[in-house]
Amino acid sequence: MEESIRRKPLFNPEGDTDVRDRRLLNFNTTNINDFNNLKYPWVSNWYRNAMNNFWIPEEINLDQDKSDYPNLLPAERTAYDKILSFLVYLDSLQSANLPNISQYVTANEINLCLSIQTFQECIHSQSYSYMLDTICSPLERDSILYQWKEDPHLLKRNTFIGNLYNEFVQNQDKRSFLRVCVANFILEGIYFYSGFMFFYNLGRNGKMPGSVQEIRYINRDENTHLWLFREILQILQEEEPELFTEENRKMIYAMIDEGVRQEIEWGTYVIDDKIPGLNQSMVEDYIHYLGNIRLKSIGFDPLYPGLEQEPESMRWVSQYADANQVKTDFFEARSSAYAKSSAIEDDLDTL
Repeated sequence: MEESIRRKPLFNPEGDTDVRDRRLLNFNTTNINDFNNLKYPWVSNWYRNAMNNFWIPEEINLDQDKSDYPNLLPAERTAYDKILSFLVYLDSLQSANLPNISQYVTANEINLCLSIQTFQECIHSQSYSYMLDTICSPLERDSILYQWKEDPHLLKRNTFIGNLYNEFVQNQDKRSFLRVCVANFILEGIYFYSGFMFFYNLGRNGKMPGSVQEIRYINRDENTHLWLFREILQILQEEEPELFTEENRKMIYAMIDEGVRQEIEWGTYVIDDKIPGLNQSMVEDYIHYLGNIRLKSIGFDPLYPGLEQEPESMRWVSQYADANQVKTDFFEARSSAYAKSSAIEDDLDTL
């Protein structure tokens, strides 16, 4: 197996135009964005749904959040600050890393998807900045924004994914490409979810409704990103089967298990048993369940016996994250299903 991957040239008049020969890696691409000839037919649906998801953070009214925030329970406010700091870091890192991956992806339609994801990660960062700027002073805002540099628990969490991303910047081969794609899959499919869970719990307790709505929009986008990297991993299995040796399969299991372990450790730290409506057992069961379904979605066996189905105690999370209930008509202030995005809702049995 050829181990190296080649960075694609930008201008390549000698490139191959036969869609049948197109590959994720090491294809002689022209870089032409041809929407009429796609190697991977799922891209058309993904692209249109992602475009239909467009939203602006400032559309959402945060007036109640501004009054709710000082009155949160101390444990709720601490968790709000730390989880927001973590989410700011994750989305910022994503918007910086995706172009690194894209340089080596030689299937133009998948690069289109990666470009949209990069844009959406920027919107998410803008959303967090808008939330912080609305609910607290500039001094508090900056303190929350950079907690990930000062809190050892946060820094430890960020280091795992951050080092995997740096590894790909320093060494580009097929194995490191696989690892960075799995790291993205962990980030999109496991790392965000204890944070989303916390905000949705605030929502069902009638607190911080604007923040909850911002998170629901972000969650809807992340579902598309999760779908994208699931498809990329499946393409790698089809086009680069030699890459999925027993050693590398064990590596993927170990990476996802580490992501799950860190997510549970993080949930224990920021949520523990101090938040009304959540407890450590609920968080642990839910994250193990997420690890199982993420593995299942890429054709791997589950790691955590007895947690193949969504825990009964956490059914409310998927109700809040339902893509068909996210879009709001802000001019008439009434909910409306966003049917064009329904195909991207996070069907946790498959994603």
